[in-house]
Amino acid sequence: MLIHPWDAPRDDTWQRWLAIHDFGQLAVNGPPGEPPFVQPLHFAYDAERGEAVTHLARPNPLWPAVESAPDVLLSVADDYAFVPGPWQTDPGTPPEHGVPTSLYAAVQLRCRAHVVDDPEEKAALLNRQVGHFQPEGGSARAAAGETPYGRLLSGIRGLRLEVTEVRAKLKYAGKRSQAVRDRIAAGLEDRGQARDAAARGHVLRAGPTAG
Repeated sequence: MLIHPWDAPRDDTWQRWLAIHDFGQLAVNGPPGEPPFVQPLHFAYDAERGEAVTHLARPNPLWPAVESAPDVLLSVADDYAFVPGPWQTDPGTPPEHGVPTSLYAAVQLRCRAHVVDDPEEKAALLNRQVGHFQPEGGSARAAAGETPYGRLLSGIRGLRLEVTEVRAKLKYAGKRSQAVRDRIAAGLEDRGQARDAAARGHVLRAGPTAG
């Protein structure tokens, strides 16, 4: 992923973003000559521990690949929006000369995968995930050998993804002039498509950077 200086986060913004954008794709190297495995999944990211946790069904064909090549990539992208060319023109430039572009946020976590098969450890991992996604409670805690979920633990395997490298990108017109960013923000507000409001928020926070 190419990251220009004006698209790089200036602080821990990416961590706050990742805490609420918790659905991504896990890429694992396949056998020689074969494409990588790519598994969509929910996960819970823990900044303090430097890891993400998730689980998958035991029959998932990804497991042999993870065990033979545990260096994996968890990729998350969202808050994307298409920007028409005329929105990007500088003052005094014909609108039809503007260059269309995409806005988006993306975080890629390079991780060392640790497979979790111990029933008690799997139960603890599941409780961490449920605590993230369902902080209001309402579901019984998982416990090895106990109802209602103990008998289901054998059907899954857990994954602890130890983060070894982070690449984050917030591509929101950071290189553009204030006038252009204002026009893009206004255009997103008027258009009002599914992710335009989130993209507009990023644009309003963006600004010029050195280089």
